[in-house]
Amino acid sequence: MTPVALLLALALLSVGAFWIGKSRSLALVGGYRGVRNLHSLPNHYGAMTAMWCALPALAVIALWMIFQDAIILRLITGHLPEGVRSLPANELSLVLNDVRNLVAENVPASQVSPAVQAAANEYIQLRGISRMALTVLVMVMAIATILVVRGRITPELRARNRVEQVIEWVLIGCSTIAVFTTIGIVASVAFEAFRFFQHVNPFDFLFGTSWSPQMAIRADQVGSSGSFGAVPLFAGTALISFIAMVIAVPIGLYSAIYLAEYAHPRFRTWAKPLLEVLAGVPTVVYGFFAALTIGPALRGWGEAIGLDVASESALAAGFVMGIMIIPFVSSLADDMITAVPQSLRDGAYALGATRSETIKQVVLRAALPGIVGGVLLAVSRAIGETMIVVMAAGLAANLTANPLEAVTTVTVQIVTLLVGDQEFDSPKTLAAFALGLVLFIVTLALNVLALHIVRKYREQYE
Repeated sequence: MTPVALLLALALLSVGAFWIGKSRSLALVGGYRGVRNLHSLPNHYGAMTAMWCALPALAVIALWMIFQDAIILRLITGHLPEGVRSLPANELSLVLNDVRNLVAENVPASQVSPAVQAAANEYIQLRGISRMALTVLVMVMAIATILVVRGRITPELRARNRVEQVIEWVLIGCSTIAVFTTIGIVASVAFEAFRFFQHVNPFDFLFGTSWSPQMAIRADQVGSSGSFGAVPLFAGTALISFIAMVIAVPIGLYSAIYLAEYAHPRFRTWAKPLLEVLAGVPTVVYGFFAALTIGPALRGWGEAIGLDVASESALAAGFVMGIMIIPFVSSLADDMITAVPQSLRDGAYALGATRSETIKQVVLRAALPGIVGGVLLAVSRAIGETMIVVMAAGLAANLTANPLEAVTTVTVQIVTLLVGDQEFDSPKTLAAFALGLVLFIVTLALNVLALHIVRKYREQYE
């Protein structure tokens, strides 16, 4: 039985186990009329039975699938011809890789040696035996656990507590996976970044003004050791993010004020979802829009008034990125504004304030911490954007504050450095991890600052 079919059969058995456990609990108290005599609801007894049926079997399936391939490969390696078994480890791994490809039908049998064909046939045979053994083991375990749990169901059994305990452990496991995944990502990036700083001085990286990571072939070439001053990247990232926030913050904030305070409820019902549709547009679509529409339009308008505007400019990328971030700012600001109690507005009206005065003096001041936190989160979103900058701002690492020139950002350079076949022991490739570490630290600091502002200045209303 294939793994998918086995999981489907286990799911059907778990459904049956649920009904067996539920029916058993009801039978012990004479049906639904005696439910009060049960410690837990009948569904809890059914859920407990289903969990005992599914969870041990899933654990066995997971462990079996993890070790199955390694065990089978070890067995078929022992049956290979002596000349193949005695090959170096790297060459033997290539032979075993050919076996895997032949089993997966990625290569025709005519392109491999007879020894590989025989090994592939043995692999298929052993895999069939393994799947049959796994199927028998899982089915026996599932049925046995159903019978054992059914026999131990009593009216006094605390089924609800056991079910909730299992759910609690599952939630703890999920949160633990998330935490350790984050730690692993940070550790991997930091490790590679430290390897980079063994080749390049951190001071030169953080404060250097020349970025040219291409390593020369000959020692007499200019920049043969590479130039890794990241200030142009930081400046380009800051410039494009600033332009984006200049576009996104006023429009997003004013649209949120209108939708929350002025718009008719029927209009708000339609306008807010339509505005948030912009958040669902893929960033590559915004990149096409910036490269094919906004960029040429800005260049044409610049030429009409005598300005030299690059075909790929920071202004085009920042403008389109600002449009992309508008729903983000608007949604967060709208949530903060609508969270202000109506009693504050009524109090301001009772004192003679107009609607605009109430919004400026009462509502916005009460919602300001949340709005500022949302803006900082939007800045983090702008700093991490890649596709729009790749397609609209270019790859030139220019140290300039002129929004009409081409610039690049940290994320774009990370993509550029990791494209193609790269050796992960050269400063050129390791520079991507150093940039990623800096980007992580900056965005983390912005997120922490946003949370601090919201928590420190948040008003508590009853």
